[in-house]
Amino acid sequence: MAFITDHIRAPFFPNLRAFFAGLSKSIDLAASTRHRVTQMERLNAKTDAQLEELGIRREDIARYVFRDILYI
Repeated sequence: MAFITDHIRAPFFPNLRAFFAGLSKSIDLAASTRHRVTQMERLNAKTDAQLEELGIRREDIARYVFRDILYI
């Protein structure tokens, strides 16, 4: 009697899936970091009067940029 299956299980597929998941997470982190650094540079270039119009003090720029992950 012959046994036929259409499901092929290769031992390296889970590792390959984890590799691409890690790669995707790294690319996402790099893009997010670049955006935050750009935003901090843009805010640091503003005068104190311009920052006051935005409701931000110069010493609070980092807290403002990272407000979604710092929870301070």
